Amino acid sequence: MGEEQRYLDSLFEKYLNAKRIFKNKEVLRHSYTPKELPHRREQIETLAHILVPVLKGETPSNIFVYGKTGTGKTVTIKFITEELKKASIKYSVPVDVIYLNCEVVDTQYRVLANIVNYFKHESGFEVPLVGWPTDEVYSKLKEIIDARERFVIIILDEIDKLIKKNGDDILYNLTRINTELENARVSIIGISNDLRFKEYLDARVLSSLSEEEVVFPPYDASQLRDILTQRAMNAFNDGVLDAAVIPLCAALAAKEHGDARKALDLLRVSGEIAEREGADKVLERHVRKAQEKIEHDTMEEVIKTLPLHSKLVLYSIVILDENGSLPANTGEVYVVYKEICEGMDVEPLTQRRVSDLINELDMLGIINAKVVSKGRYGRTKEIRLNIPAIKVKSMFRRDYHLHPILSIDFPRQKKLFEGLS
Repeated sequence: MGEEQRYLDSLFEKYLNAKRIFKNKEVLRHSYTPKELPHRREQIETLAHILVPVLKGETPSNIFVYGKTGTGKTVTIKFITEELKKASIKYSVPVDVIYLNCEVVDTQYRVLANIVNYFKHESGFEVPLVGWPTDEVYSKLKEIIDARERFVIIILDEIDKLIKKNGDDILYNLTRINTELENARVSIIGISNDLRFKEYLDARVLSSLSEEEVVFPPYDASQLRDILTQRAMNAFNDGVLDAAVIPLCAALAAKEHGDARKALDLLRVSGEIAEREGADKVLERHVRKAQEKIEHDTMEEVIKTLPLHSKLVLYSIVILDENGSLPANTGEVYVVYKEICEGMDVEPLTQRRVSDLINELDMLGIINAKVVSKGRYGRTKEIRLNIPAIKVKSMFRRDYHLHPILSIDFPRQKKLFEGLS
């Protein structure tokens, strides 16, 4: 057996035989629903009170749940609806719960088709995810739901994204559907990160909602510690977590508006890094590495999904940084941006539009565009990168769509920067 073959044969063995950090890593995933939800008793009681009419054979109000990312909205809704389903068996009340993430199921057609297809094992019927007239899908939905007596609870997570993208027709149809049903009853639970969500709704929709609102406040560091401690008991093997790890994860996540998702991600990635290193314990340094990795991965995803001209503006700022020309103003960024557009054979936007794109990059935290006073010369923006230029270029290299930007030859580059200095 050659040396290469021996290497290949042992490739996975060293990781399989390494010190086991995790007992059950899935407990730290966002999709996991725990048996207990620390510090959400008040919200659970409120939701139970709103939904209890189902067990009496009465239609409950629609519910809208608000709160920032990582405040436990989705996990609490999944928890309470699971408990409702268990109770419905005891009281012999048929209940179906349909969960849809509107970031993925992002059109009225897809929402309706997914609801119809939830019942495909019962009805023997399935709607294609494209191709039918929307009215026809809606008619089929009513027919299938109304085939027997039951309560159908439809959870629309990230509902604000669906409404902003497509308008509120889907909500209008679903909130009025009970007037067209004889046997079944439908209730909606909408989950939104946007507290101003209802501002996007038409008056006709607002009048048909008859909704209850439940607000989820952010967690503080102490509450996040309790959540992580509870999850860690089932996620990690005994004795592998250093005492400083959970408090540090909680403190870092508390700075991010009390985001429990961030806290769970930090704890999970810390364990993954420790396990990859073959360490016996998860230490504070693993949390610091996890924080850096998560921030880098998040920012890379944001940059990857930017529109083309936003990427070109960002690369203009990178070029300025590499040439020691930051902080720069909008006009200086625009000069380089036009040069890049010429190299890419792309029609440049106006300077006013580029100024708007700079503001958007600033809001995303990729750059810092601070307005400063120049006295009698007026006000101007001072633009700086928030991420090292080398890291932005590294992200661009991993996205093949951006390779043409990296390979631009600036024939007038020296002259260009002499003009800026």
